[in-house]
Amino acid sequence: MSARYGNNSQNRPSPGFGSSGGPGASARPGGPFGFGGHRGPGIQMQGEKARDFKGTMRKFLRYIAAFKIQVITVMIFAAVSTVFMIIGPKIIGRATTRLFEGVLGQISGTGRGIDFSYIGNMVLLAVGLYLFSAVLSYIQGWVMTGVSMKITYRFRRDISEKINRLPLKYFDRTTQGEVLSRVTNDIDAINQSLNQSLTQIITSVTTVIGVLIMMFTISWIMTLVALFIIPLSFVLIMVVVKRSQKFFRQQQEYLGHVNGHVEEIFGGHNVMRAFNGEKKSAEKFNKYNNVLYDAAWKSQFLSGVMMPIMFFIGNLGYVAVTVLGGWLAIRGRMQVGDILAFILYVRSFMQPISQLANISNVLQQTAASAERVFEFLEEEEEAGETGTPANPGLVTGEVEFKNVHFGYSGDQIIIKNFSAKASKGQKIAIVGPTGAGKTTMVKLLMRFYDVNSGGIYLDDRNIKDFTRQGLRSVFGMVLQDTWLYNDTVMENIRYGRQDATDLEVITSAKIAYVDQFVHALPDGYKYMLNEESSNISQGQRQLITIARAILADPKILILDEATSSVDTRTELLIQAAMDNLMKNRTSFIIAHRLSTIRDADLILVMDNGDIVEQGNHRELLAKKGFYANLYYSQFENHKFLATD
Repeated sequence: MSARYGNNSQNRPSPGFGSSGGPGASARPGGPFGFGGHRGPGIQMQGEKARDFKGTMRKFLRYIAAFKIQVITVMIFAAVSTVFMIIGPKIIGRATTRLFEGVLGQISGTGRGIDFSYIGNMVLLAVGLYLFSAVLSYIQGWVMTGVSMKITYRFRRDISEKINRLPLKYFDRTTQGEVLSRVTNDIDAINQSLNQSLTQIITSVTTVIGVLIMMFTISWIMTLVALFIIPLSFVLIMVVVKRSQKFFRQQQEYLGHVNGHVEEIFGGHNVMRAFNGEKKSAEKFNKYNNVLYDAAWKSQFLSGVMMPIMFFIGNLGYVAVTVLGGWLAIRGRMQVGDILAFILYVRSFMQPISQLANISNVLQQTAASAERVFEFLEEEEEAGETGTPANPGLVTGEVEFKNVHFGYSGDQIIIKNFSAKASKGQKIAIVGPTGAGKTTMVKLLMRFYDVNSGGIYLDDRNIKDFTRQGLRSVFGMVLQDTWLYNDTVMENIRYGRQDATDLEVITSAKIAYVDQFVHALPDGYKYMLNEESSNISQGQRQLITIARAILADPKILILDEATSSVDTRTELLIQAAMDNLMKNRTSFIIAHRLSTIRDADLILVMDNGDIVEQGNHRELLAKKGFYANLYYSQFENHKFLATD
């Protein structure tokens, strides 16, 4: 899962001037010691971790090596900016001391009064340092944002190009959500980490070291007292986190259950009501909701308790530092301005420590995301193309399968010694029960998969002699599952041949009977469709895909249950259009409704990956074998059809 890290701003701790958030930073300004309100446990729960953190980070560093100058510049600017911020309280402390001495001198009548010139110079120096620090911070933020965006762009581009080079078998074993997660969640996690965590690591480390040094230069005794508060703070943080983490995990788990249940029920709302499932659904929802309520209440209560506890501990620390500082000032061992500077440093000390703890978790999640991206980029690709490809424009349409063996996995062969030949212009029907291997043969023909042994030939040329793009340009496909994209009816049809004119598109639409219904749409051929296209019927969607195939004017047609989603009248119209389209073209028809392929020149009957029968419709019925049983099983009146 991706990590969510807040906004994109370049935040970092500001000594003496409150604090800022960052990726995963739970602590917020509010408490005297930098402790504040929490949206959850003070330290983030552990997310997914990389299996090989070091190896992944080495790959990542090599991947961003082209931007190393910019990254180093950002690191230097971030460190220098933080150093200037750290110096600020020291200068403010000196101005405060001179002001205090001047006021004290005026009261006692022994001094020269307030040295406004010195104080003004110190204030101007402090303002200048803070301003210069802000400029450096702005520059490093601008540079780092540009670098992170370029790296993100490069990742997405590489993944997009990789998708087109992956074999289809990869997507058979990987869900669409997994692939999309790499393009979106994982790359977003990397982007956020680059944009925020990298600079925050530099600023946090610099702040901790710099502030600690400045505190020791003011008073080592007060520094030890302030440091004594840290272990106590972390002990309490860990106690609360340990108790609250299990409730946060349970909250996330049951939030998923509630969301999943709601999505499931509303997705099948009509079915749920049809079977009177309202009560059962409500009971299941209440069960999940009660557990979610209990976990959410406890987790939020425990995380809410942390703020007053931290305020209490912070105030104790302030009391100790203030009392000790006052005592040292009375003894003449510390100036008043140093007390103010020390308090500002103490306020700035705790937050970067908490941020570093959170950033370590963020880096683990980032490494996990980067590891998933690199695993995807390193996936095995399709076999390389031939160096001397055959010209697909010379293909006439003769197809031959010679002793084809194929299995989606090496130990499970599903196509066994398949041999068949289709002459130019023939209509070849492939029939058989579900799982017989009909669609697999089409996938092999278009080289979505490569055969294990044997070969497939176009005009006596092995299909491996063609480039995949060239080979697929020979085919036109109409599948049972229609695919339309977010564009007009005109452009969805034009997808079959990008350079087609509007007149050619409309001509194809008329042949596929799209023209009959398209004028009833609000904008006709300019009507916008989308992937769902719920505003047109399934049959109309199928007609548009058929028009697309007609426009492509292919040498070989593949029809996979192309008319299964249309009514009988429309099916007859499409059959007539298909007969015209299939003239002088080799056509492969995968059919379950055997009545649609009676006029096929050759019917290949498949079962368990083998051709068990072949012939035309009448020949196969006369054999009274597998095909006849399959054919008659689709009808009730066998006697009536026996004379067909």
